[in-house]
This record gives sequence, structure tokens and C-alpha cells, in this order.
Amino acid sequence: MTVRKNIREIVLDTETTGLSHENGDRIVDIGCVELINHVQTGNTYHVYINPEARKMHPDASAISGITDEFLADKPLFKDIVDDFLKFVDDSPLVIHNAKFDIGFLNSELARVNKPLFNLEDAIDTLMIARVKFPGAPVNLDALCKRFNVDTSIRVTHGALIDCFLLADVYINLLGGRQSDLSFSDTSIQKQKTEDRNKNVRPKRSFPPSEEELSAHAEFLKTLNDALWNKAS
Repeated sequence: MTVRKNIREIVLDTETTGLSHENGDRIVDIGCVELINHVQTGNTYHVYINPEARKMHPDASAISGITDEFLADKPLFKDIVDDFLKFVDDSPLVIHNAKFDIGFLNSELARVNKPLFNLEDAIDTLMIARVKFPGAPVNLDALCKRFNVDTSIRVTHGALIDCFLLADVYINLLGGRQSDLSFSDTSIQKQKTEDRNKNVRPKRSFPPSEEELSAHAEFLKTLNDALWNKAS
């Protein structure tokens, strides 16, 4: 039996002021969730970022719930970049639509003269899903629905919340919790199957902590004109 040991990956998501870093849009929210051997460890990174002179586009604000007023006292990217890079280290990044997030991250890194990420090194769950489900919707919401991933914790598109959801989607895209095991001995594989059928264990889950959910709830209270509070 060959088992991959201590494979560390970082599920990453960002929220931005708009859709184009080339036109000056900036990152305002970074979330990261650590995986070891495709299992969430509970180790996370999350930060809101002041985009300096750049204002939130109304559409982006409606999706994320993040406002210019909320961001006013948040740190600049240059103030958090070292902690962010230390957390990520040299681990592969798991991203849904990696071209978008890597483009924004590299734009921010270039501003502070830091080494850039290589897009080819990222694991793009959007590309995986397009190959696995050709012609079907493959946005994060659609994939959560397909894999029965609980989205009840998501009121807005926050970076950390979306990372938790994407982590579960990623494992399902790979085929489940046993996707990183390779059995060369068929007798061992048979025994593993028999043992698994005898002792079914519940799926391990690392949802946001009470502290994280409480902080998210407090953030939502600061919004005066939230889209989800409006009548349809």
C-alpha cells in the first residue's frame, strides 16, 4: 500500500472591488483554508484589506456585502503580505477560477515588489469541473448543490466562507476522501473495503468556528442597505 504523506494544499478565495485588476480594481478580502492529505485541519487565514483610493463597485458590494465604510480602517495589502505569504508558504493553491484570483494576487504582489504566483502551479477546480461535467453549470453554487454541500452558513460571498465550501467541493471533485490512496495489493484493498463496510464513520467536517460565525454576524449588522434585506 502506498499512501501519500503530509500533502499540504491551501484552498484560497478573494473578494475584490471589481472585476478587473488591469483597470485598477483591488483585493479587499482574502480567505485561506489548509488541507493536509485532502482533509481540512482547521487552520485558516483571513483578512480584510483597505483598497486605498479604489472604491467598491456597487455590484461587487452587493455580492460580498463589503462596503467602503467597512474597509476604511482595515490594513493595507503591504501590511499583511508577509503574514499571508508565510501562511501559504510553497503549498499549491486550490482556487475556483484560478486565473481571476491569481491575476489579482499578482497585481497586489507586484505593487509591493514580492515574487509572483505561477498560474500553472494552481489547482483550478473550475477547470476540473468543466472536464468532469461538460456542459453543466460549474459555478461554486452549482457544485455545492451537485455534491450536497451545506451552504446554510453563506449569507454573502465572503472569502473564508467560500473557502470552506470549496474545500468540500474539491474533495468531491477528486472522488471523495480516499482519492489520495493507491493500493498495489488487491488483498489489502479488499480488506480495506470490508473494514469500511463494517465500521462506517461520519464524514469529518471543519465548519467555521463560533467565533468566526459571530464575527461574520457582527459584520453583517454594519450594513445599512444590504441586498438580502430588500424585498424581492
